[in-house]
Amino acid sequence: MLAVGIVASANAQSEKPVEQPDTAFHFTDVKTAKTTSVKDQNKSGTCWCFAGTSFFEEEIMRRGGDSLDLSEMYTVRQCYLDKADRFVRMYGQTNFGPGGSVLDVPYVWSNYGVIPEKDYPGLNYGEKKHSHGELDAVLTAYLKAVVSRPDKKISTAWKRGYEAILDAYLGEVPETFTVDGKTYTPQSYAKALGLNYGDYVAVTSFTHHPFYQSFIIEVPDNWLNERYINVPMEEMKAIVDNAIENGYTVGWAADVSEGGFKWNDGVALMPKGKDEGNLEGTELSRWVKLSDKDRVNEKYDFKAPVEEITVTQEMRQDMFDSQETTDDHGMVIVGSATDQKGNRYYKVKNSWDTNQIYDGYIYVSEPFFLAKTLDIYVHKDAVPANIAKKAGIK
Repeated sequence: MLAVGIVASANAQSEKPVEQPDTAFHFTDVKTAKTTSVKDQNKSGTCWCFAGTSFFEEEIMRRGGDSLDLSEMYTVRQCYLDKADRFVRMYGQTNFGPGGSVLDVPYVWSNYGVIPEKDYPGLNYGEKKHSHGELDAVLTAYLKAVVSRPDKKISTAWKRGYEAILDAYLGEVPETFTVDGKTYTPQSYAKALGLNYGDYVAVTSFTHHPFYQSFIIEVPDNWLNERYINVPMEEMKAIVDNAIENGYTVGWAADVSEGGFKWNDGVALMPKGKDEGNLEGTELSRWVKLSDKDRVNEKYDFKAPVEEITVTQEMRQDMFDSQETTDDHGMVIVGSATDQKGNRYYKVKNSWDTNQIYDGYIYVSEPFFLAKTLDIYVHKDAVPANIAKKAGIK
């Protein structure tokens, strides 16, 4: 998994030019929602938690609450515990790893609570930033040893040993903590936030399942087997547009491993290639991954707005089925913008720190969104009424 810091204005704004760095792209923010500060997941595969936590921090602010900094690692820890139990119960024949979904955040908050960042930073192993290579390796090796059953059965001690590893790396969970002079447990603090997780919906758009019904999206990190409402591609986009117009943010899961996703340049595009109507044998079907530095096509060496592909529902499906579109990364869509040619973009908050051209934000073109979105997560009131009716969202 791959895993942004100006703070946007308090309410939706209109036509606010972005302070321009040395680039041929010139963006103007059209609408932006109130956001909390950009965070840094660093060397951890926990983008899903940073995105989900940011999304709900922004929801609290939208509803008139304070700007909070809530612990991502407490949520990560609780997911590691439940993933381990599932892994052992499934004889090791299921996915185990650091990845997850934005929907894991409300799952943890509703079942186990939430803790402020100051009370559970999750840095108990001599690092100033998250670095989970060793932790992930140790957890995986431990669980594989447990499910191998060297004593022909699983002992009663394995969970205590597993929790001890999490304590050593992330820290012991405090039974209580204080916020504004009041003492809370994780569960009581979650209730005090006043969120109703039933008010939020996950939406996707693929043709291998019927539209206006829900299905379990088939990606390994959907370990909770959460269901997503399936709508046509243009309606998924209409939900995002309506959300932004009305001051909501949107959780966004997408494939960012494509050459057109230029993080350091702060822009994500889908440049037009030849014969885009037939994916087989075209440049589109041979898109390189960011790690393949020696194979980067000049198509992605853009320094200014370029002509982009026209994305169709069929193209989205082909990319997903061929696994050119993969479940890479979670972020939060916080606004809309235009470039100097009038092309529309979504302003996206990332969790890769602020040492980047737009202080941790990236401008994602509409074609990129249409082609590379896995799913979105949004308050149900942000869904246009006609779409909500067809999809049974109440």
